[in-house]
Amino acid sequence: MSKRILIVDDDPVQRRLLKAAAEKAGYEIELLSDGRSAFARMTEPEHNLDAVVLDLMMPEMNGLEVLERLSAAGSSIPVVVQTGQGGIETVVKAMRAGAFDFVVKPVSPERLSQALGNALKASRIHSAPAPSLRHAGFDGIVAASPAMERVISLGQRAAASFIPVVLEGESGVGKEMIAHAIQAESARRNKPFVTVNCGAIPENLVESILFGHEKGAFTGATERHGGKFAEADGGTLFLDEVGELPLEIQVKLLRAVQLGEIETVGSRLPKKVDIRLISATNKDLIEEVKAGRFREDLYYRLNVFPIHVPALRKRKEDIPQLVRHFTERYSDAIGGRRVRSIAPDAMALLTAHDWPGNIRELENAIHRAIVLCDGETLTSDLFPQIAAQMPGYSLEALEQGGAVATGSTLRPDALEFAAPQYATETTTIPVEHELADDTDMPAVKAVTPEGEVRRLAEVEEELIRFALSFYRGQMSEVARRLGIGRSTLYRKLKDYAINPDDPDREAA
Repeated sequence: MSKRILIVDDDPVQRRLLKAAAEKAGYEIELLSDGRSAFARMTEPEHNLDAVVLDLMMPEMNGLEVLERLSAAGSSIPVVVQTGQGGIETVVKAMRAGAFDFVVKPVSPERLSQALGNALKASRIHSAPAPSLRHAGFDGIVAASPAMERVISLGQRAAASFIPVVLEGESGVGKEMIAHAIQAESARRNKPFVTVNCGAIPENLVESILFGHEKGAFTGATERHGGKFAEADGGTLFLDEVGELPLEIQVKLLRAVQLGEIETVGSRLPKKVDIRLISATNKDLIEEVKAGRFREDLYYRLNVFPIHVPALRKRKEDIPQLVRHFTERYSDAIGGRRVRSIAPDAMALLTAHDWPGNIRELENAIHRAIVLCDGETLTSDLFPQIAAQMPGYSLEALEQGGAVATGSTLRPDALEFAAPQYATETTTIPVEHELADDTDMPAVKAVTPEGEVRRLAEVEEELIRFALSFYRGQMSEVARRLGIGRSTLYRKLKDYAINPDDPDREAA
């Protein structure tokens, strides 16, 4: 039986686009155009709704007010809010009010489907342990942002071949997880996956650990050692922090990549190996080449298929999903009492943080909070280190409905993330209009036939009617082009008795 989704948006064009995208994903859709009707529908005793997509900017009762009333009514329906504003303040307010997730306009069908899928999945309590990294594949990667969707798409393409891959990105962004997923979805899925942290091996042992050594090859070599390349024969070798390898070892690595053979320390004959090589680095390898710390020929051998894994601060949409994922994982691991939810103010705090340590830092923070939690809900006071790292953020102020910096107001520059990072890979809503040429462009006349300047209200009314017709009733676009807010636009429609569905007719 298909899941029933309620879409609430006052813009008819947005409603049609969201409905088409959700129906394509296999959902049954119900449409409403205002917050008051949506609240009444969602609080019916037998509402049969599985999730809601709620616009934040609506007349009379806006999305935030709907969320607050739903929270007071004890509603458990997961709500995905849709906002045209990318500022973190908007997201904080929505999360604080109880939103499950958020999407930024214009939202792509893929992102909407992802958000709804996660909402429906998280509404059920799972007791199964987290899947192993080695066998999860890309389905086991928790992600919702367009940036990570691109990473997953590239990873799936890489998995279909044996091409050398370099995973680039800061420490803690999940490069090893991507490497495991590539292995799990490749033809070598049942073969060895061997990891080498190149930055953690003493320099005098790097060659031996990678390529192996014969018995007696050097002092202390009391027995033969095959090395990591030999261990990975037939499977995948993952070289983490490959930029840390000494130059002399890079020469041998180049030979192994080029010819598929290694030279064991103390042996006179090379040995053939069949490995799929995946490398990872948190350095800019091009800069390392320019500085003479990394061989240029090796760089071009390894960097055949680069995949950049973005930092967590550049994909804020992933944070709520990761928070819930780690909460469930560590709650199951501890056993006994079970943490079942995250308080809205805590989710808002975690979403606002930039996470310099990326996913690893987030995971550790959730693990610590689970251990310290005495109840069934993670609250903001369980994350004091996070609050302390965020300039301009006050948990006390957040609980009262806002955040303060230096005793007064929130610093937007410290907590804001911009919507354009999502807009680069989303579907822009087209504005359809037909104008033959400039001569067909209607003009708003400023002078009456008697030669007098027209009243400002008359010109304004005419311009609003023209904009509504020109942009086919797309309220967000009309407000943006006129340089006014949506609420101001609705007030003026009421003042001038303009029917938004037919600007040439008077409102009823």
